[in-house]
Amino acid sequence: MSRIYTLLASLLLAAAAPVFAQQPPAPAAPAAPVQPAAPVAWSSLLPAQQQLLGHFEGQWDSLPPLRQQALSRGAARWLSMTPEQRSSARERFQTWQKLPPEQRALIRQRWQHFQSLPPEQQRAVRRDFHFFSRLPPQQRAQLRERWMRATPQQRQQMLQHQREQRGR
Repeated sequence: MSRIYTLLASLLLAAAAPVFAQQPPAPAAPAAPVQPAAPVAWSSLLPAQQQLLGHFEGQWDSLPPLRQQALSRGAARWLSMTPEQRSSARERFQTWQKLPPEQRALIRQRWQHFQSLPPEQQRAVRRDFHFFSRLPPQQRAQLRERWMRATPQQRQQMLQHQREQRGR
């Protein structure tokens, strides 16, 4: 996968990360029979988790076990974040909420594609994203603009050039 394509895909994934973190990952093809998810008892949650998830208390027992587990994990993750991380997560979620439904659907589709990649390609996408995110804002903007202005043929040439550079 080319560096430019993976950088662009990574940007989209990063923008959508808060939403995807709330959804359980797509199940892989099981090698053995799948065990049903065990419910999470409200009383088993830590007091801080109960406080954070308080608006679910009245309906907790009627939630599907997978949803209970996802909420429990999400609350634990939220409580482990620093104030800066929480602020950043809020901002990303607000950005996500402002996206049109079509763009959200496209991002979800790209996320599913990312999750279907072999682990080494996922690592390459993450590595490229970190590289891209460390570039100065002006250079990132230039790369995005160049990609967006390119014709499909030019994009293919850009991708081929990146593949050749990696092969060296």
